[in-house]
Amino acid sequence: MSKITLPLLLLLLACARAPEAAPPTPPPPKPAPVAPPHIDLVATPVAGAVAAYVRGEQARAAADHRKLLVYVGATWCEPCRRFHDAAKAGLVDQDLGTLRLLEFDLDRDRERLAADGYASQMIPLFALPAADGKATGKAIQGSIKGDGAVGNLVPRLIELLR
Repeated sequence: MSKITLPLLLLLLACARAPEAAPPTPPPPKPAPVAPPHIDLVATPVAGAVAAYVRGEQARAAADHRKLLVYVGATWCEPCRRFHDAAKAGLVDQDLGTLRLLEFDLDRDRERLAADGYASQMIPLFALPAADGKATGKAIQGSIKGDGAVGNLVPRLIELLR
């Protein structure tokens, strides 16, 4: 190399731009808050054996990772209506979102419910089914009227599901 080439080469290297640093990676976006699952209200058929229907729903609930209760209410029952409306509106999802309720109407289904052990003195009735679809005897029934009905039922349902 000539005497001029080496200094020129050094000068070029000295003046060369340093590689730019990559821009900082932005933090990943925060995931959206996950809403609790919504309570599942299942309208039941108007005829047929209750236990057979419940057995089929037990398998479906297990596959969906849900707890299952038989729910008996009536259109004229104020606590039943209040609970149903609160469940439908998602107001009990925080505590009961993984619950599936099989909704029966006492006036329509009384005899076939009683045949499989789902009889009660009061409504609403929330009953745990056995593996054969019949009632286990583990249940809660009745509630207070008025604004406190849902607040009366939710802790009792939580306890029943333990």
